[in-house]
Order: sequence, then C-alpha cells, then structure tokens
Amino acid sequence: MGNLCFNLQNRVAVVTGGTRGIGLEVAKALLGEGAKVSICARKQEGLDQARSVLNASDNLLTVQGHIGKEEDVDKIFDKTLQTFGEIDFLINNVGMNIMTSVVDASLSLWQKIIDTNLTGSFLCSKKAAKIMMSHKKGKIINISSIAGTRAAPVMGVYGIAKAGVDMMTKVLASELAPFNICVNAIAPSMVKTAFSEPFWSNKDLHSQIIKGIPLGRIAEPLDVSMCVLFLCSDASNFITGTTIKLDGGASAI
Repeated sequence: MGNLCFNLQNRVAVVTGGTRGIGLEVAKALLGEGAKVSICARKQEGLDQARSVLNASDNLLTVQGHIGKEEDVDKIFDKTLQTFGEIDFLINNVGMNIMTSVVDASLSLWQKIIDTNLTGSFLCSKKAAKIMMSHKKGKIINISSIAGTRAAPVMGVYGIAKAGVDMMTKVLASELAPFNICVNAIAPSMVKTAFSEPFWSNKDLHSQIIKGIPLGRIAEPLDVSMCVLFLCSDASNFITGTTIKLDGGASAI
C-alpha cells in the first residue's frame, strides 16, 4: 500500500478559522497533501494575509463569513461547491474564549462564547452533512479541547462549549454512520498560538504548565494538523465518534 492511504490529492476541505494558529497550520498541511482547501474567517484582511502565506493559487479558496450566522455558512459552503465541485472534509476549527468565571459571565458573554465554539460548529456540520450524505462519504473533524473534560480557572464557559462539541461529535457520528461519514474530534491541551499566549509567554506559568505534561512541552499547531491529516486520510476510515486527546500524556497522570 505504501503511503497511498494518506494521499489527499484533489480532495476538498473546508477549514473554519483558517487564517491563523491551528487553522492556518491545518490548511497548510492539507494543501501540502494535495487537497483543495476553502478557508473562512470574519475579516477579509486575515484572509488576504493567509492567502499570501499559503501561496496555493488555484487550490485555495478564501470566503469571508461568520459561522455563527446561518446565511454566512450557506455562502461559505455554496462558494466552495461552486469552485471545487465537492466537499470531502469539514474541519470545525473556529474557537474563542474570554476569560471569566461562569458566575461572573454576563448572558451576552456566555452567548458569544457558546455561539462561536458550539453553535458555529453545529451550523457548519449540519450544512456539510447534507452535502456529504448525498454522496455517501465524508469526514467531519471538530477541534475541541481538554477544557471540555477538565475544569480550569477562567475557562468555564469555554469548557462547557467544548464539552458540547464532544457530545455533538458522538451524536453526529451515530446519525451519519449509515451514510459512510466519520465524525471525530481532537482535544488538544494548550497549543502554542496567539490564543494561549498569555499563558505560555509567562516563563513561570509556562514552567508550571509543563510540569503536568509528561512529554515536557506544550503542543505546537503542527501536532494538531498532523492529527487532522490522519483523520482525513483513509487510514482512519473505521474511526468515528471518538475524541482524541492530544495532550502529551497529561490525562494519563
């Protein structure tokens, strides 16, 4: 077989939040394996910068849109179909957090975090699933977090949203299995991105964090993107309904 099962040549992926951090690294990895990639984000400036970084010409589509708005989700997927003719993979990557305790969170703050991390993934998954069901194939990959299973200070609302993502992964996997659609999630611990910079950029805090990680470091975006490639590939065709903990062994101790 060689490495044919990892060949993503001409497969089509939608990556939400593909302009920076994990999303940008995932888009880069998919393009590197021959896939055609559609990335979306709210700001055109970010999309323009990502296009320059990725330098992928005809294999890259950028679409401005807010995944928390159903009409924007329709636009993202419709443009992807018009451009590439198919959608094989959805990577629900968009995520955000505003640090607060649950009891101090206002309703508007709660709604913003839930909408971005959970509702957006629901809307995109629903749209992608309808497309994939008609072709009896596809893969949906949700970027979750260990915060969905482990309570952490000022990460409460975010953790609740990610716990919802984990359960949505199981439910969709069950509903879509008859259509040969696999649904899985990746739950990283801290990843070295701008999102988590307030934590890892502090030397003392960073040292404290890695004490709880047997591999002795925090994750890089590349670690997540390689896991995404595996779940997109034919090597994972009998895996569905699973959340992979990408935490350097932290959950083992």
